Amino acid sequence: MTTTSQKNKQSSLLSRRDVLKIAGATGGAILLSRAFTSGPLSADSISGLARTTHASAAHEWHMGIDLDKCIGCQYCLWACQATNDVPDDEMRWNVGFPERTENGTDFFMTRPCLHCQEAPCTKVCPVGATWVREDGIVAMDYDRCIGCRYCEVACPYDVRRFNWSVSTAENPYDPTWGTPEVARRPRGVVEKCTFCVHRIDRGLEQGLTPGVDPQATPACVNICPVGARVFGDVHDPDSPITKFLEENDTFRLREDFGTEPKVHYVRPAKEEV
Repeated sequence: MTTTSQKNKQSSLLSRRDVLKIAGATGGAILLSRAFTSGPLSADSISGLARTTHASAAHEWHMGIDLDKCIGCQYCLWACQATNDVPDDEMRWNVGFPERTENGTDFFMTRPCLHCQEAPCTKVCPVGATWVREDGIVAMDYDRCIGCRYCEVACPYDVRRFNWSVSTAENPYDPTWGTPEVARRPRGVVEKCTFCVHRIDRGLEQGLTPGVDPQATPACVNICPVGARVFGDVHDPDSPITKFLEENDTFRLREDFGTEPKVHYVRPAKEEV
């Protein structure tokens, strides 16, 4: 007869399979720990990443969107999709939708990446694949991105999109609304609006002024038929964005979050009572 003490003793013993499982898990944990403490995923490694950009703190790029001027034509959405080769409407970097104020004023709301100075997305990325450049643009390194989607979850403005597959579809907005100027992203990465950073960097190298010269200005700003979007350097007193902020009463989305977004809005006109 098996006694209770014998049963307890037997239940406490580990099988060979259990030992191997524990050993494997322990080894994996050790390797992962090393990666995060002294390897390629460590804080020192990430903070010391060499960024292949020419960003300078001498500039700080902001965008203005006048919701009172906007007519809801959606040209900004389509130009963005053409220029950045986003063929799928579900993956739009520049979001737009009809909206209504509390007093019944209809308007069209558009929302690109807000390029927050205190960007939550950059703080949760475990591999440093997204960061705030010296000029304030929130950048992405698609080669480094591991597709964990932490940044997508952390973004309070819902402007990041996860690339579930490599799209082979033709871009329906090319060439009517522009031609692709950047490579289509690979499967398994998060992508988003970049303020057309490739134009900004190239334009500065050529002596152009972003926000003034179309070749150096985001596509969504150039295409707007009513001038509802402006762009520029807030450090430049003559920049279109500087004048926009001086001449208008603006707001930023959910400023209470403390994210310090770089997109400023003018409210739609209030209805007369």
